[in-house]
Amino acid sequence: MLNNALFTVDYSEMVIVKDIDFYSLCEHHLLPFFGKCHVAYIPSTKVIGLSKIPRVVDVFARRLQVQERLTNQIADTIRDKIAPLGVAVVMEATHLCMSMRGVEKQNSFCVTSAMQGAFRDNSRTRMEFLELIKLRTAIPGLRESTSAGLACVADD
Repeated sequence: MLNNALFTVDYSEMVIVKDIDFYSLCEHHLLPFFGKCHVAYIPSTKVIGLSKIPRVVDVFARRLQVQERLTNQIADTIRDKIAPLGVAVVMEATHLCMSMRGVEKQNSFCVTSAMQGAFRDNSRTRMEFLELIKLRTAIPGLRESTSAGLACVADD
């Protein structure tokens, strides 16, 4: 799955790949669920090629699934492959079984998380991850700019 895209580095800060689109099929109702996946890890000696993280998500999402298991499988795979100091996975999904049948709630979604290592043991590390995945972009200058011309300002 990772095709040896592992690299030895001297880096021990958080690596995050966020807003990974995924599509899966609920094994309980045989209806789709889909959403965004956010993955972070803190390397100890190895990092994964960035494109491999969405591939890990896709490999497990293509199976009949439940979201809780899917979340854990992604975290466990990264932990097993590179033995990082910590792994965090958060998945946000819309389940068609909730909107099409049963309770028929159109705007509901499910959030699951798997926190391992430093993300489980250190609340500051966990909170940093959760704050960073809330940001629209982590690259300065790429945020949507707000136009000052839209504000109501009195001319003096």
